[in-house]
Amino acid sequence: MKKFYFVEPVFAAYAFASFLGYPLVQQYVYRRLWKDITNTSYPAMNTSSRCSTNSSNHSSHQEEVQKAASLFSMYSELFSLIPSLLVTLILVAYSDQRGRKITIILPLIGSLVYCLSFLAISIFELNLYLLIAASFVSALFGGIGTMLGGCFSYVVDLCEDGKQKTLRIAGLDMVFGLVSGVALVCTGYFLRVAGFNWPFFTAAVCHLVNLLYAVFLLEESRVVERTVDSSTSGGEMNKLTFGIYNLFAQGSRRRNGLLVLLIVIFCSFSFANFGGLTVVTLYELNEPLCWSEILIGYSSALSMVMFITSFIGVYVLSRCLPDLAIIFIGMLSVFIGMTVMAFARTTLMMFLVRIPMLLAIMPFPVLRSMLSKVVSKSEQGALFACVAFVDSLFTNLGSAAFNNVYSITVTWFPGFVFLLAAGLCLIPMSLLCALRFFHFEDGSESEGLLAEEDTQVTDSPPVA
Repeated sequence: MKKFYFVEPVFAAYAFASFLGYPLVQQYVYRRLWKDITNTSYPAMNTSSRCSTNSSNHSSHQEEVQKAASLFSMYSELFSLIPSLLVTLILVAYSDQRGRKITIILPLIGSLVYCLSFLAISIFELNLYLLIAASFVSALFGGIGTMLGGCFSYVVDLCEDGKQKTLRIAGLDMVFGLVSGVALVCTGYFLRVAGFNWPFFTAAVCHLVNLLYAVFLLEESRVVERTVDSSTSGGEMNKLTFGIYNLFAQGSRRRNGLLVLLIVIFCSFSFANFGGLTVVTLYELNEPLCWSEILIGYSSALSMVMFITSFIGVYVLSRCLPDLAIIFIGMLSVFIGMTVMAFARTTLMMFLVRIPMLLAIMPFPVLRSMLSKVVSKSEQGALFACVAFVDSLFTNLGSAAFNNVYSITVTWFPGFVFLLAAGLCLIPMSLLCALRFFHFEDGSESEGLLAEEDTQVTDSPPVA
């Protein structure tokens, strides 16, 4: 059977299936909690943005459900955090010795298990908190952090130079955003026409087909000769156990400092950006917006435009600006967008607030490319394991923290979380100035560091 080196279809199908269900989980939880707390059915709405006229009673119920829904999201994130982090760290580092496909196949299995669990809970109206248990079981297979680390390592294996890495990684980000945006547009109509069950059944079928493609058609990008003697097996386990440690232990102090600084910038920005975005759906369900599922789908789908414009921005700006300038522009885009979103009170304003965030995704592919330039090809898995680990950690902590802050501040200023996210963006923006001390304006410094490392390895005496 003919095999392919195209990981983009796997990435796209995974994004479509995941984001077809992700906003529906929040709305399903919201409606179930509304029914449990108020002992009434969820109020039906048309496509307009309109709140109930029963002001005082409706507002008290709205605030109570908002708090319960945000706390439920926080518990779900925390229970899935630890297993997904550990599996991501182990699997993506392990891919340096045994190939990248394992980091792609296992998350697909976990997502399939979660979709089937949601279907069972929804069809049979089981206890809502079983969704948290389903998240925990799914996280044992890795989750999105493992998929991201595996796919980025896969494409880096196939790239020859730094510019190609930047564009290929940015292309993956664009595919992720484009397909997830299409899925988010579909969710509102799918929910209105078919309810919650059919979208998750569609997602489960998509994950199953994707899994078959990854297992039988996708070629391995990093082929390592396999041996079965005991000494080699022990050596492989040693590499697996100390992969992340060796990534820093074998590098120079200058290279390690650069790696740590880049990772801190990446994760602090991810914490602020995704932490703020995680409560957008709850904010749109709340007064005075009170959006329907159709408007929520359209709003979420605007992320598709952000990914496309960010890819175009990276493609164009990389020809005339250094990497640090591109990253700063992207972070500034998020800072302005979050600040404006905090004061959005109308439907039109909530849609227009996406315009300042058109370049918000640019920092992520450029930072990943900068990181991959600093280490050798044999260390890409360990690097992306480390990046995926800390990125998943800070993203999940950001989601939990911002949901908690939102539950506390929703009664007096719902937009406070967006101002907090904007303020936290100033941290990675200020840390960019520290990269000036490394003179990391282009790929020359990273190439010098790699040449230095190769010289040290070549001049070192052989080890028995």
